[in-house]
Amino acid sequence: MQSVDLQTYCDITNIQEPEISKTKVPTGMWTVNAIGRLGNLMGEYATLYALAKMNGHQAYILPEMHNQLAKIFKITLPVFQSEVLNHIKWKNYGLHDWMSDEYRHIEGEYVHFRGYPCSFTFYHHIKDEILREFTFHDFIKEESNNYLRSIIGDKKNVTFVGIHVRRGDYVHVMPNTWKGVVADKGYLQKAMDYFRQKYENPLFVVTSNGMDWCKQNINNSLDDVHFAGDGKEGSPGRDFALLAHCNHTIMTIGTFGIWVGYLVGGETIYLSNYTLPDSPFLKLFKYEAAFLPEWIGIPADLSPLLNKKP
Repeated sequence: MQSVDLQTYCDITNIQEPEISKTKVPTGMWTVNAIGRLGNLMGEYATLYALAKMNGHQAYILPEMHNQLAKIFKITLPVFQSEVLNHIKWKNYGLHDWMSDEYRHIEGEYVHFRGYPCSFTFYHHIKDEILREFTFHDFIKEESNNYLRSIIGDKKNVTFVGIHVRRGDYVHVMPNTWKGVVADKGYLQKAMDYFRQKYENPLFVVTSNGMDWCKQNINNSLDDVHFAGDGKEGSPGRDFALLAHCNHTIMTIGTFGIWVGYLVGGETIYLSNYTLPDSPFLKLFKYEAAFLPEWIGIPADLSPLLNKKP
């Protein structure tokens, strides 16, 4: 496959939906693999939704995707049973992680997308529809808002800033496989200070799969940090919903944080340039296709990687 100039697709003003007859009924069955964690599944769902609509075909999702997403969101794409996969001659179609021109003209009535797509360049032109698909169930909204209200205390004019700190396997995978780093103490301090200087009473809500590290490295001297879930890692769905009900976002790395920022719609700060220039990760991932241009990037400290080099 040949891809076109990425800048064309990272300029969101250029992402236009092709003209499709308003009377044309979507045909065929298009689907996508259901692999990865919550953020991956959301990216796969949104990309399938957008590409199927763009090409005039009906999207369906696998039960395993439905089971994970439908318990959190009011998704609408129909589901087919896994055994159907074995009775249809599918056209397997690999996707890379950003929109390319050939994806506007995909042939086939029965297309099965493969990959881990999670880029706004696929679906930002129908953002309102994607946000509707990822509307939380009412009981989740209520639970999240009640939780946020409960931690305000006697503070007035509170601005909630959700922080997602991805650690876990990434602590080892990033330096050893991808020549990259995860967010460090300095990055989080800079990101939090941005909101402390801009808003009267920011309240930071932290979720992570490395809460012990967060407690040791996030400065709470101003008593404006709340470690969600009694300081323990919660379920991905619950943590995601809590962060998505905040006003702004500080993310580190990973699709989970990207989707939080996309749904929140406020200011989003992200870790930028977190790999060495020769990282193999950059063959699969493009910063400009992952992070919206209005988001604020803070460059990572790559010195731990540079110090390792002979």
